[in-house]
Amino acid sequence: MAESVSDLESDTSSVESVPTDLRGLPSGVLLQQLNKRVESLQQENRVLRMELDTFRYKCKSLEEENRELKKARVTIQLMAEQQEEYISNTLLKKIQALKNEKEQLARNYEQEEEFLTNDLSRKLFQLRQEKCELEVTLEKEQEYQVNKLMRRIEKLQAEVVNKQANLEQLKKDKVELENQLEQEQEALVNRLWKRMDKLEAEKRMLQQKLDQPVSAPPSPRDSQAMVVDGDAANNLVQNIQALKAEVLRLQNQLKTVQVEHKEKIVQYAEEERHIREENLRLQRKLQMEIERREQLCRHLSESESSLEMDDERFVDGWLDRCWLDGWMDGWIKC
Repeated sequence: MAESVSDLESDTSSVESVPTDLRGLPSGVLLQQLNKRVESLQQENRVLRMELDTFRYKCKSLEEENRELKKARVTIQLMAEQQEEYISNTLLKKIQALKNEKEQLARNYEQEEEFLTNDLSRKLFQLRQEKCELEVTLEKEQEYQVNKLMRRIEKLQAEVVNKQANLEQLKKDKVELENQLEQEQEALVNRLWKRMDKLEAEKRMLQQKLDQPVSAPPSPRDSQAMVVDGDAANNLVQNIQALKAEVLRLQNQLKTVQVEHKEKIVQYAEEERHIREENLRLQRKLQMEIERREQLCRHLSESESSLEMDDERFVDGWLDRCWLDGWMDGWIKC
């Protein structure tokens, strides 16, 4: 009823709101225009009603959704409070368990720390004792090796000096023998030349005697002189042969002495080379022993420094853990 009244009012208002330009028209035309106007208004009214119904339906659905959302919010809030309480209780339990575990770990850590400290101290003391013993043993061994090598080097140097002295003496003996042989050869040559000159003179004299005319038979005195001269020539030939044999013997002896001298020089050179090689080998061995000792000392120092670094790392970790435990205690108290 109210809707019909409102429709009539709207129609009358629409009729009253007829424009002034349509009022001068005939009544039939005006009626048609008004009917069309009413139909259009009715159509618009139906559309607007439909929209109003749609909006009302949407409003109801939104109100229902709002109520559901309020219920859901209350439910979620309750669940959130329950969850928060559960989480709080769980966290408190976990914190208590962590606190107990922390205390247990702290006790275990203190025990392990004490055990490790005692063990490391014992090992460090043992390593230091071993290091001292090794240093003493190494010094003794090195001193023994150095003394042994020095004695051997001194012995080899003395042998080298003696052999060099022998070599110099042999060189001097060789020079003296060569000079003596040259003097003897020169003396023999001079004697031979003198005898050759004498023989040449006797030969010329005999030739002169042979070239003289035969006047008388030779006297026994002359024959005796000729025999004496023949004996002298034979003796001279024998002396020349003996001197030649002596010269050959001395040359052979000189060659033998030279060969022996060369062999001795080669032998001394070989021995000197062996001595130098032995000296070089001993020096290398001494250098290796020194390097081995330095390496052992460096290894011992590195092991000691590594132990000190482990101790420092252990102490730093313990301090960090103590600081972390203090921070956790403060956070739990808060």
